[in-house]
Amino acid sequence: MRYLYLIPILILVSCGGGSNESQSYSYYQKKDVEPKQLDLTIEASGEIEAIYSVEIKSKASGEILDLPAEVGDFVKKGTILARIDQRTPKNVLDQAEADLKLAEVRLENAEAQLVRGQALHAEGSIADKNFEEIQEGFASAKSQHVRSIVNVENAKIALDDTLVKSPLDATIISRPVEVGQVISSPTSAVGGGTVLMRMADLSKVRIRAFVDEIDIGKVTVGQEVSIRVSAFREEIFSGKVSKIEPLAIVQQGVTIFPVLIDIENKDNLLLLGMNTDVVIQVIDAEVAVSAPTGALRTRDDAHSAAEILGISKATVDNFLEKKVDGENFTKFIVFKNSSKGPTLSWVEIGISDLANVEIKKGLNNGDQVFVLPSKGLVDYQNRFKERVKNSFG
Repeated sequence: MRYLYLIPILILVSCGGGSNESQSYSYYQKKDVEPKQLDLTIEASGEIEAIYSVEIKSKASGEILDLPAEVGDFVKKGTILARIDQRTPKNVLDQAEADLKLAEVRLENAEAQLVRGQALHAEGSIADKNFEEIQEGFASAKSQHVRSIVNVENAKIALDDTLVKSPLDATIISRPVEVGQVISSPTSAVGGGTVLMRMADLSKVRIRAFVDEIDIGKVTVGQEVSIRVSAFREEIFSGKVSKIEPLAIVQQGVTIFPVLIDIENKDNLLLLGMNTDVVIQVIDAEVAVSAPTGALRTRDDAHSAAEILGISKATVDNFLEKKVDGENFTKFIVFKNSSKGPTLSWVEIGISDLANVEIKKGLNNGDQVFVLPSKGLVDYQNRFKERVKNSFG
């Protein structure tokens, strides 16, 4: 990951004139406290994928007779995608309709017998047992009639299932079958049935970008993203972070997190599988008061910074006697320039683009702060200077 920010540079300022032996060095810069535009981005790479996609399967088994839709075709909801051999379901429907007609005749006869039986039973002309048999015959005929109606409806559904229709407005992205192939339905096959094709809505697509774990804490849902693809290098596409997946992936020893970015794709320029370079806008804000991040010090390195500026250890110890809530999180030490020389001060910080930081409390515009290197770097510079001096006299 690369950040778009400037790294404060250590400048060795030569003070005074004369020979090399009389030169002294100041390992710091004085920087003004001022309003500033903070800008921080994170770069990542990813691949375009579909947000909404579906596998198309046939509820009917049999031979594929026609596949009118090709890969790449955009189809509307309800468009016929495939025709399956209808002979078997058509025969089943014909048989079910014949059975229904027979059941209707039997029901009519049973109903007539029931009417006669009721009259004869009321007169006492038939025994109770015979009347019960007539009632059972009517109930059986009525039940068979209902079953026949259901069988006809199911047969019609099975016949209609031989026409596979699109469930949504989408583009066909793959079609692994051909005309003449015999397929199985999900209800009849152990493996879940044959996939006829895959469809996706390409009007809005998604990038699955991979962000280093060091940077993932800076990414939030809703952040603006700039996207480039190799096919259209001069064009910048815009998107937004829609989701940060919680499960990390380790690739070649580096821990990364998938970040999902949604993009409008009205012109269908972005195709599934395209590689992308993304720039996530983490910070884009103007702050009223700011200072260089290099001016911030902690309790641990306050003494080494003070030594560079010629501030006594006693002065630093006295300043650090009192604990401050939020140290090393929202509260830091700065060395401020004043008419009496460098002084220590606590500041409260806000957002940062790593080069500069927002100052909420402790400094005002027009103040000057010292940007200081670490003590280890100063010691190294001094040793290097001594080696050069000894080598060249």
